[in-house]
Amino acid sequence: MENYYNEIKKELLNYEITKKVKEYSINKSELETKYNVGKMLIEAQGGEERAKYGNGLIKEYSTRLLKETGLKYSETSLKYMRKFYLFQKGQQLADQSISWSHYQELMTLKDNVKIKYYIDQIKLYNLSRNKLREKIKSKEYERLSEETKNKLSLDSTQEYEIADFVKNPIIIKNTKKDENISEKALQELILEDIPTFLKELGDGFTFIENEYKIKMGNAYNYIDLLLFNYKYNAFVVVELKTTKLEKEHIGQVQVYMNYIDTNIKTIYQDKTIGIIIAKENNKYVMKYCSDPRIYNTTYVLS
Repeated sequence: MENYYNEIKKELLNYEITKKVKEYSINKSELETKYNVGKMLIEAQGGEERAKYGNGLIKEYSTRLLKETGLKYSETSLKYMRKFYLFQKGQQLADQSISWSHYQELMTLKDNVKIKYYIDQIKLYNLSRNKLREKIKSKEYERLSEETKNKLSLDSTQEYEIADFVKNPIIIKNTKKDENISEKALQELILEDIPTFLKELGDGFTFIENEYKIKMGNAYNYIDLLLFNYKYNAFVVVELKTTKLEKEHIGQVQVYMNYIDTNIKTIYQDKTIGIIIAKENNKYVMKYCSDPRIYNTTYVLS
């Protein structure tokens, strides 16, 4: 019985490996072909400048391909190949672990740093084309801090902090259809789709509990959201405010962070981080906040 299982396991593992190799090979071939076709289209049209006005030739080629070979390559698909060549010109041929459909979305972007960011997101979260489109449409890159964008523009040896990829503002889907919501209602909206919220915060966040109960003396307090970031090996206290950020909010989250450090954190974990998500920012409060472990961002309801 065990021998049969081992043989079955071996057969299926071999199949999965072969399948992945074939998928990679097919994708690589598709990208190389479309790059080469795009290059030849540019050359056939007399160079890049003339190619801008050479759509008539592309129409002719599309018609002839269908008539002579039965291959259905529309004018639009041939134009995408031409665009792909220009998109990749002067660079090493496209990252071949990413599909052609992803590149069709990426080719709508102009900024190389932005493109690099979204390529990293595709790999990190195994994004489908539709999910990539959603991220681009929500202006995820634009909602990063300028400091983070500067880091992304440099080489990959840059060190990132836990707050580098926290978006500002964070987008929260508003199923209640009410703009004037309470902190409790805001928390409920987040809990309806906690995976999306964690991704808005960045990489490595996991959910522990909402309304996390802590006892200080004879009184009980409740942390809105307690998270853990496995990438930075630290607990994360999240407080939600449906008002403008005030100095009292800093003190509150700092007390909660210190409580977690004293009572929950082990010696193998880094100090607790605090994130305050408020309706409106207050740059003066954060300017004079002396605790570098506390970050703030805002939210919008969509």
